[in-house]
Amino acid sequence: MIQTIYGTKVGMTQVFSEDDRLYPVTVVSVDPNTVCQIKNTETDGYNAVQLGFGKVKEDKLNKPEKGHFKKNKVKPVKHLREVRVDESELAELKSGDEVTVANFAEVKKVDVTATSKGKGFAGVIRRHGFGGGPGGHGSHFHRAPGSVGMCATPSRVLKGMRMPGHMGVDTITTKNLELVRIDEEQNIMLIKGSVPGGKNGIVRIRAVK
Repeated sequence: MIQTIYGTKVGMTQVFSEDDRLYPVTVVSVDPNTVCQIKNTETDGYNAVQLGFGKVKEDKLNKPEKGHFKKNKVKPVKHLREVRVDESELAELKSGDEVTVANFAEVKKVDVTATSKGKGFAGVIRRHGFGGGPGGHGSHFHRAPGSVGMCATPSRVLKGMRMPGHMGVDTITTKNLELVRIDEEQNIMLIKGSVPGGKNGIVRIRAVK
């Protein structure tokens, strides 16, 4: 049974557990994911399942996309994502099957992957947590990065130097988050704590084995 699913981040709230403890949770809307394609080592060189989710109007699709869904005899969806699986999991699946929150009924911990919020251009203090220089008393060094290279050997700035630049829009994985509750009727997952990304962002939820 495949235990990876894609959903949309709704926001955060609080819920009480059975022992009357208050948990901050992230609400993730997880509509059923459709298996749109099966890939195996014989035809593609690796074992994977293509999951589709999200509603889309058919006139928004181009010809290759329409042909892809028609070939696999599945309803068109907005997003497609691949998930690597074992041969044993691959044998249980076929095009048109659905992956739902019910697959996570016995799961206690999950890894959540999403794209972090974009922060635009940021300096080293905000981006990397630099301490900065003195704030007053005639100092001319406040929020600058300081020395970044050498004047002689090797006469260049080394790769990986922490410098100002674009911040955010990175793929972030938060591991071992507690799955507090699932709602099969509303297709909702409640995950303890915060998860990467903003509201309405796509998140991947994978069960921790």
